[in-house]
Formats: sequence, structure tokens, C-alpha cells
Amino acid sequence: MIEITDKAASYWGLIAVEGGLYYTRFKSGDKASTFYYFDLDDKKETELGKSLGYVLSGSGKKMLISKSGKWAVISPPKSKVKLDEFIDVSSVKIWVDPRVEWQQIYDESWRQMRDFFYDPNMHGVDWDAIYKKYNALIPYVNSRYDLSYVIGEMIGELSVGHAYVSGGDRIKSKRIKTGLLGAELSRDKSGYYRIDKILPGENWNKAVRSPLRDVGVDVGEGDFIVAVNGESTKDMDDIYRALVGQVGKTVELTVNSSASEKDSRKILVKPIADESDLYYYQWVRENIRKVNEASNGQIGYIHIPDMGPRGLNQFVKYFYPQMRKKALIIDDRGNGGGNVSPMIIERLKRELSMMQMGRNNNGNPTPGAMILGPMVCLIDGYSASDGDLFPYQFKKHNLGKLIGERTWGGVVGIRGSLPFIDGGDLRKPEFAHYNAEGTDWIIEGWGIEPDIEVRNDPSLEFEGIDEQLNKAIEELLNDLRNNPQEYPKTPPFPDKSK
Repeated sequence: MIEITDKAASYWGLIAVEGGLYYTRFKSGDKASTFYYFDLDDKKETELGKSLGYVLSGSGKKMLISKSGKWAVISPPKSKVKLDEFIDVSSVKIWVDPRVEWQQIYDESWRQMRDFFYDPNMHGVDWDAIYKKYNALIPYVNSRYDLSYVIGEMIGELSVGHAYVSGGDRIKSKRIKTGLLGAELSRDKSGYYRIDKILPGENWNKAVRSPLRDVGVDVGEGDFIVAVNGESTKDMDDIYRALVGQVGKTVELTVNSSASEKDSRKILVKPIADESDLYYYQWVRENIRKVNEASNGQIGYIHIPDMGPRGLNQFVKYFYPQMRKKALIIDDRGNGGGNVSPMIIERLKRELSMMQMGRNNNGNPTPGAMILGPMVCLIDGYSASDGDLFPYQFKKHNLGKLIGERTWGGVVGIRGSLPFIDGGDLRKPEFAHYNAEGTDWIIEGWGIEPDIEVRNDPSLEFEGIDEQLNKAIEELLNDLRNNPQEYPKTPPFPDKSK
């Protein structure tokens, strides 16, 4: 055993050569990964360069080095890499026989599922027979879309969630995005466009920027857009035709408080490509308002959109400001999954151990970040993957009632795709979940049943009436009336004069 370093770090790209070892290291706090050579005779580590990719030739006599998208061929280095000349790959072409590729990709997909699927028995499916069944279609495949369809049908025989195929060498048409203003517009009888609603946003956050709420724009609901880049909107059959290709560009809008160009003024805005995050932000804030008003400020509300970085950020963003609420609604509806549900469950499971206080302040709980009162969890058919596992754990640990509809039911998890020759993507369900007693598999193919089933009426929901949310408020208000939870008051101070 050779000790390369006493520094804890991540290591990868290890290549053993005669007399030495190449590897890359990255440790916490580094700005970039570092390429090293370790001499086995001198027991010496030499830094070769930062942020370098490398491949050793089969003969071991040459090394292909990549740096910032450029490539160079050098002799295997033992000192600082100096790249003076790069390979010109601008004219490199590869002849491809797509039918040969498609057959190889099909074979590889079948093999990967055979070798990595969590159940070695392949859910009882004769996997060799499945290969023959769908391989008969490969001679008739005429595009990557056809191939993905056949592979999708093949892996679908396993009747399992998270079995996906996508990507690859597909013909894609160029898309030109239409600029959006973060607003709802309508055509006025005058022919101009009225701003009916301006979506709220967090304009300090580029991902949730509402263009008409930028500093200095100064327009309001009820105002009119009478021209775009000098062209009158009265003459347009659709205002959005003037915004095609304008995403992120500065656009001049002529606006007025009345449907007239007289006394109008010009403003500059930068349209966005997608308003979905603005609508999501509005929906969350509106739910918080509804819950707050209906409960007289007693109940908190948190929606978790997924169980990844975004969902964790949303939880942290809304959990800490509402810790002193007497009850809490956790909204898991539409949760796209991920892997952070145990972190959130651990936070919600916290129980009061003791109180602490100091001079001139109220008693504070230990642990600090916790909800003392009752909780409920909202679920629906789009609570998926780790969004399925979250309500399972919520119920398992008796954190509160589940309200809504049965969840999606797909919890056999996936990792990233192994490489395919055309860059395609195949997800193989590789790890499944069974209960704590070790007696049965859980959730997959069925989902989690609610304790209280409530199906939202789509027409009412469109009007802003959320019956599932209303039921959650009702249940928590009943809990607060029947079993109020309060942090213990400070007891009398000790008298040690005796």
C-alpha cells in the first residue's frame, strides 16, 4: 500500500503506468480539480495541471489531453503540462451506418437492463424471449425516434416505474423562443392590448423575474401596451408575434393609462422565455395567504415541488419563518421526486426535549427548529418517486394525516445512464424499497393511500377553490380546538435563600 497524501479528497481517473500512477484529485475548498503523477520509485507526487482531461493510448506512449474544449497529444508527462499546439478537429468527420448503430444500441439497452435491474429474476419476465420479440422490429427502424419507441416498449415489459429511454442522435428542429412579459394581456375593443394582470416575482432572483415588475418600469394592471418596438399593437393580429426571438433582449414598449397613443410613454423591458416559475410562485404565495387568513395566523403552509435542490430550498425558505405556527400543512402534491425526503422527515420528526430561556426573552425549545403542533400532508397522483416515499415516511412515523388522492406509485430508483454510442440515455430501475419488517415491497405500482380522500373538482380548482387545501385547514383547526399544543411556560424561579 502506498500513501499518496494525507489530505482527504475525491480521486478519479487513476491510470497505472510503468513506474508511476496518474490521477485527478479534488478536495473541499479547491476551485478546480488537479491532475497529478505519482512516482513509485521516488514516492513523490508531482502536480501536472488544473482542470485537465486525459486518456492514455493503448501503447502507453501517448496521452490525449483536453483543456477548455481543445485537445492535444503529448508524451505521458512527469512534470507541469505545457500545451503549445492543439489538434484541429474542425474537419473531422465520422462515417456512421445508423442501422448498425441502432442494432448495437438496442442490444446494449437489453444487456444493461439485464445486468443492472434491481430484480435478477426480471419480475418473472423471460428476458431472452423479450429480446427476440422486439429485435424483430429493429430492421424496420428508420430513425432514432423509432428506436427509442421500440426500446421503450421492450423495457415496458417489466411493468416498473423509472424505466426511461431518451436522447441520442435525433434530428431536432431549431426553436425560436417567444418573449414573455410575466403578465396576462387581453385585446381591448380599441385594438390595443390591456395589461389585465402582472405576475408577482422575486426580481432579485433571475429565475423568478417578472419583467414588468423590474425597477423603473412603472406600469400597472389596467395600463395599455400601444406599441412594441415602435410598431402599433392596434395593427397587430397578435402582440406575441412582435416578441418572437426577443427573450433576454431589450424591448421598447409604448404604454399608456388609456387606450390611446396620445400622452403615452416608452419603457424598456427584457422578456423572459418561461412564465411557469412566476405562476408557481404566485400559487404558493396565494396558498399561504388562504391558510393564514382561514386560520387567523395559526397554521403554516409549505409546498415542496420536488425532493432535489429546488425542493430542499423551498422547504428551508418557508419552514423557518413558520416554526412558531401552531400547526403546519406540508403540500407534497405535484412533487417530482429526488432523494432528500429523509432530510425533511428528520426535521419534521423532531420532538421537544426541553426548554431554555434567558433574561428578558421567552422560553425556546430544544431542539430549536421544530413544529410542536399537529401537521397534515397533502398528496395527489403527481406525488411521485421520492414524493411517494415522503408521505410513506410521514405516515410511518405518525406525523399526521394524509389528505388528497393516492400517489403515483413509482419508487424503484435510478442512477445516471451508462454511455451509449450516440449519447442516448437509458434509466435502469436499480434499487427498490421494502418495509421495515422485511416482509413486503412497498409503494411500487400502487402508491400511498390518503387517510382522508378528497378529489379536487377541476372547474372549482380553476376558479381558485382548492378543496384538498380547505380540508387540510379544517382538520388542523379541529385538532387545535380539541388538542391545543403550547410550548411550556417558564416555571417559577428557584428560591435559594434558605
